[in-house]
Amino acid sequence: MWFLIIILWNHEDMSSYEVTIAIPVYNAERHIRETMDSIMEQTFPNIEILICDDCGYDQSIEIIHEYQHSHPRGKDIRIVRQPWNMGIGNARNRLIDEARGRYLYFMDADDTISPYTIELMVRSARECDAEFVYASYERIEVSDSGKTKSTMCCYPFLKFLNEDEFANFAYLKYDNIQAPVWNILMLVEVLRKNEIRFQPVNYWEDFAVSIDFPTYVTRVVLLPDVTYRYFCRSGSLSHFQERTVIRKEEIQQTIDLINKLKWSTERIKNESYLPLRTYKVMLTEFYIACTILHEEKKIRPAYTKREVRDIMRSPLRLPEVIRFKQALIPNLILHLFGVLPPSVSVFLIRMLGKRKGLI
Repeated sequence: MWFLIIILWNHEDMSSYEVTIAIPVYNAERHIRETMDSIMEQTFPNIEILICDDCGYDQSIEIIHEYQHSHPRGKDIRIVRQPWNMGIGNARNRLIDEARGRYLYFMDADDTISPYTIELMVRSARECDAEFVYASYERIEVSDSGKTKSTMCCYPFLKFLNEDEFANFAYLKYDNIQAPVWNILMLVEVLRKNEIRFQPVNYWEDFAVSIDFPTYVTRVVLLPDVTYRYFCRSGSLSHFQERTVIRKEEIQQTIDLINKLKWSTERIKNESYLPLRTYKVMLTEFYIACTILHEEKKIRPAYTKREVRDIMRSPLRLPEVIRFKQALIPNLILHLFGVLPPSVSVFLIRMLGKRKGLI
C-alpha cells in the first residue's frame, strides 16, 4: 500500500508544473534550436515545455526529440501531435487543453526569450496575485539578405488591481496592449473557465483573442523588461502584404474573425469600457478596409465598393453610440462609414486612409 502511495505521489509531482511554455511547431527547423536553447536556459526550474506538432514535413520534431533525449531538462519536454495540419489557431487550442502548468506562456517556434523571463514574470504574478503578466519585447525585422532592423516595444511598469481598470487602460489607445499572445504569463484557469478559443485561421488569430483578454481579467501587471525577441521574417504570415497576389478568401477570413468580435458586444454592453472597446474593434475594421483599398490591384477576386462599405457596419445602433461618454466623435465617424452609400463611404475611407498614411 505504501509503495502504491509513493508511486502516485511521484507521478503527481512529475505532472504538475508552475508554468507551461507552449509552442505550436510547423516547419520550423531553421530556427527551432535557438528557440529551444533559450527555453532550456531559463533560470526558473519548474517549467513544462509543451510542443504541438502540427504535422509539418521538415525535421523540427526530430530536433526537439534530440533535446528530450540529451538535455537535463528533456524530461520536461512533452510533444502532442495533431491528427493533421490544422493551423496555428487549433494548435494553440490544443496547447491550452493539454497544459499541466498553473500558468501558460505562449511562444512562436522561431523566437527566443531571455534566461530570466519566466522567473521574472512568475515573481511578479505571485507578488500581486496577478492573473496575467505582460512583459516587453523586441521586434526584429529580418530581410531576405539577412539584414535586421530592431524596434523595442516597451510597457511602463504598471499594476492593475481593481475592476475594469485594466480594460479601460487597454482600450484607451489602440496599441496600449500588444496584439500577439506570446510573452504573456496567463493563468490557465482564466482561459479554460471562459472557454477562450482561437479560430482556425492563419492571420490575426491571436489578435482576435488578445483584444478581449481585458474583459476577462482584473489583476494584471505590465513589465518594462524586454524578455522576448520576436523575429518578423520575409515570407511569414506577418508579411501578408508583400505577396504579388492576395486571395480574397484570406482577407475575408480575417474580416469574419473581427466580425465575431464586433457582434459580441452584448456580453459587455453595460461595462464602462464599451465605448473604447467598440472604437478599437471598429478601428481595426477601418485598417482592414484601408488595406483592401491599398492592395486592391493584388486582390483576386476584387472587392466591390459595397463590400468595403459593409466592413464598417457598426454592431450598435446610432442612439447607442450617441450616448457614449468616451470616444464619441471617433465612434460616430466610423459608424457613419457603415451607413453611407457605398461610393461615398469608400471615398471617405480612402481620403482618411491616405491622410493617416495607410493608403
